Amino acid sequence: MIAVVSDTHGSSDHRLEGHTADAVREADLVLHAGDFTTKNVFAGFEREATDLRAVYGNNDAAELAEHLPATRVIDLASEGFDSRVRIALCHGHEHSETALSLLGRQSNATLVVSGHSHQPGVTEAGDLVLLNPGSHADPRWNRPAHAELDVAEGGGLDGRLREPDGTVFETFTVSPLEK
Repeated sequence: MIAVVSDTHGSSDHRLEGHTADAVREADLVLHAGDFTTKNVFAGFEREATDLRAVYGNNDAAELAEHLPATRVIDLASEGFDSRVRIALCHGHEHSETALSLLGRQSNATLVVSGHSHQPGVTEAGDLVLLNPGSHADPRWNRPAHAELDVAEGGGLDGRLREPDGTVFETFTVSPLEK
C-alpha cells in the first residue's frame, strides 16, 4: 500500500493520528506533498515511514527546501511494485490545474499528486488523475484526509481518500502507462 499525505503544518512532530498514523506506518511507500513546516516534523515522518518520498512546500523552512526537491517523479515499477504507474509529486503552490496536467504529461505520469489547498479531491484530466490528499492535521475548513493507493490487477492503482478515523469518502482508479 502507498500512503499519500500533505500539508502537515507542524512545529515539533508529525501530527499523525488514528488511521492516518496506521497507514503511514504500514505503507510500503509514503508520499508527502510538502509543507511539513519544520525539520523536526520531516524527521518524525522519516521515523514513522518505511520509505518516504517528499517534496518541499511554500511553508517549509529553508533547510527543508535545500534538502528536498520541488518536484519528483516516482516510477512504481522501478520501485519494486507490480504497477506501471508513474507519479509526479509536487506541492502545487506554483501550479494551476493546467500546470499540474502539463507536469504530468512532461513526466510521462498517469498520476499527479499535489497539496497546498488542503482540500482533498480527485480530478480526471484526460488520461491523468490529479490527486490532492488534503491535510491530515490542518484541514482549514475542509475535511481532514489522506489517500491510500493499492496496486490493481493490470498494473494500475485503486485509490481512496480517507479521514483520520478511517472513513472512506471517495474512491478512484489510476490507469497504468501503456506498455
